[in-house]
Amino acid sequence: MTIEHLLAFNIALFAAIVSPGPALLLSIQTTLRSGRSAGIAVGIGLGLMASLWTMMALLGLETIFKIMPWAYVAMKILGAAYLLYIALVMWKGARDKIEAQTAPSRNAFRQGFLVNAFNPKSVLFAAAVLVVIFPKHMTLIENAAVVFNHLMVELCFYSAVAVAMSTPAARNTYLRAKVYLDRIASLVLSALGLRLLLSR
Repeated sequence: MTIEHLLAFNIALFAAIVSPGPALLLSIQTTLRSGRSAGIAVGIGLGLMASLWTMMALLGLETIFKIMPWAYVAMKILGAAYLLYIALVMWKGARDKIEAQTAPSRNAFRQGFLVNAFNPKSVLFAAAVLVVIFPKHMTLIENAAVVFNHLMVELCFYSAVAVAMSTPAARNTYLRAKVYLDRIASLVLSALGLRLLLSR
């Protein structure tokens, strides 16, 4: 493995992270609702689970999903149900007034971790990228370096999102349009959940 391999992996990873999806939406919404600390905490949860999926892809979990398709289907159903649950909670709370730092960081971390835990497509993406970019038969140290690199990229990105979205201007804009933004976010999460449930 060379630095060029890691660079190519980071480019593909960054493109995946910034694409609209439940992880990015959750990061932004959590920061706007509960502040920078909660935003960073949810990012840590998202990043930790995403890097664990990469580790499992390196260990061959994709092969297990192919051997036992029911395991992948079960993960899809659980993931879709969790996204729909978050969407429902967000819709119902759209008109609730919020105070600064309302959500404990530990809850934000757990929510971020679970969103990526119930997304089996993450491991399939990781496996596809790993096969294309990295050489076969990497050492244990090289595999560990890939996982650590993935974690650092995720943490840096979501921390930057938390810092950017926790500014007074961003928060005040959100508070003024909270009902509409929460309802839109709820609909987007519902659509993503249904797409995950119905996709083949």
